[in-house]
Amino acid sequence: MKLRLWNMSARDKLNLYVFMLALIVVGAVFGVFLASALTLEQQQELADQMDLYLSSIRHADQFDHAAAFWDSFIFYGKWLGLIWLLGVSVIGLPLVLVLDFLKGMLIGFAVALLVDQLAWKGVLFFLASTALPNAIVVPALLIASVSAARFAFFLVRERLFRRKGQLLPPFLAHTAVTGLMLAVLLCAALYEAFVAPVVLSQLAPPVDAQVTNAVRE
Repeated sequence: MKLRLWNMSARDKLNLYVFMLALIVVGAVFGVFLASALTLEQQQELADQMDLYLSSIRHADQFDHAAAFWDSFIFYGKWLGLIWLLGVSVIGLPLVLVLDFLKGMLIGFAVALLVDQLAWKGVLFFLASTALPNAIVVPALLIASVSAARFAFFLVRERLFRRKGQLLPPFLAHTAVTGLMLAVLLCAALYEAFVAPVVLSQLAPPVDAQVTNAVRE
């Protein structure tokens, strides 16, 4: 039987894509509010962590790019694998929605924190470190989430209620989409490990001093 990647068709399941995207946007708004609710002690702790990161990338030639790549790729692989597994399990589908909301919350939190502490330089820092890779990551996770939802809906509608339809073709389609999105996330991990540190090393010296001053104020 011919395998067709129907899971990726935005035309057929536009409502699902819009719903998943709305979850990410709402999560981003929540992340902004969460960042504004941090105490001074929490802001200081995060500023210290940021300072350590900036110190590690200040000299891009000494940065461990390979370790950074594997850390990012394994993290994305686990996230994507969890979405795949939750879709296959059917009962775990609500957790896919939670993961999408959480991804948006992390993005919103990062934006608010950087802009609050670094002003306009925080925007540049966000664009280089977070916005560009997430331009790859968010669509990939969105497609994987829709694929998981469609497979879960298929199991409930066709196998549970109607008790008909072949399970293997949609399962292979869902798995193929997940594998393809893993290859896409590979590109994001490569950017974060080999490109972003070089760009951020040019921003790190002025940003580093501004982080400390912003927290002290």
